[in-house]
Amino acid sequence: MAKLTLDPDPQTIQNIYKNYEQNAEDWRRPHLGASQIGKKCHRELWYQFRWCLAPVHSGRILRLFETGNLAEPRLVKNLRDIGIEVYDRDPECPDKQIRYGESGGHFSGSLDGIGKGFPEAPKTWHVIEIKTTNTRGFKKLERDGVKTTKPEHYAQMQMYMHWSKLTRAYYFAVCKETDQIYGERIKKDVKCIKQLRDKAQAIVYAEIPPEQLNRDPIKWDCRYCDYKSVCHLGRLPEINCRTCAHSTPEPDGEWSCGLIPGGRKEHPEDPQCKLHIYIPDLVPRMQIDADAEAGTISYEGGLINGPGQMSSQELKERIEGGE
Repeated sequence: MAKLTLDPDPQTIQNIYKNYEQNAEDWRRPHLGASQIGKKCHRELWYQFRWCLAPVHSGRILRLFETGNLAEPRLVKNLRDIGIEVYDRDPECPDKQIRYGESGGHFSGSLDGIGKGFPEAPKTWHVIEIKTTNTRGFKKLERDGVKTTKPEHYAQMQMYMHWSKLTRAYYFAVCKETDQIYGERIKKDVKCIKQLRDKAQAIVYAEIPPEQLNRDPIKWDCRYCDYKSVCHLGRLPEINCRTCAHSTPEPDGEWSCGLIPGGRKEHPEDPQCKLHIYIPDLVPRMQIDADAEAGTISYEGGLINGPGQMSSQELKERIEGGE
């Protein structure tokens, strides 16, 4: 019989993580999310909305994300068990969360729930937001509150209060290490909401990437950003409708293609569209010329992107190959 030894990385555990990676959800979120709008960097949000780069997460991290999602139904049950009236599903579509949005859905989000009967204000309906955190984050919440500690979460709740026409939110954060629950009631902040809506509109309809938050990729805000390679290191984005110069987000929530008469829909199932040409500001080369009739854009070094010249895939390979 073989001797059993301690294995720091058993095959079984490797297989579990690999399974998460193989079954990860489609990274191409169709909308700019309310859960993201509180981020400091407008450029990061634009990259995300434009599907510039597939984020790479290990199976362990994907499992960690799932842990956060699993905390939501448990806390909803906790609230109901103490007499809180909670709606965590759309009454018209019980298998879906309550969803709101604007700009035809380009900017939107899904609520964890809406509840009434909290001892602090029994007759007031509240937006319910549920998160998880580590011990360090939990202690910061206790000391400084959600607006200072988790500005993205604060912004998310403000948008949900605006869309649901409620004036209060109840924020819950579960410590993953102690299972302690943090709770804080939040008031509607009209000024904050206007700023967030203006920000979302600017990002959704921006034709080119917003200004960089930092010029130096070593700065803390950029060091671990998913889009660092596109923003700072000269990598070209993914090839799809949203990185194409012919594509435009429309107010009704659709995307139009300038090459297709009456075309009102992107086609993510065809990521290697032969008609694709990069939005020039996404190409890390100086633009020399643009020929509207030929549908081409020229860059320094004799690189020409468009029909009869270099496809976007060829341009990507040439530039990332060092040309």
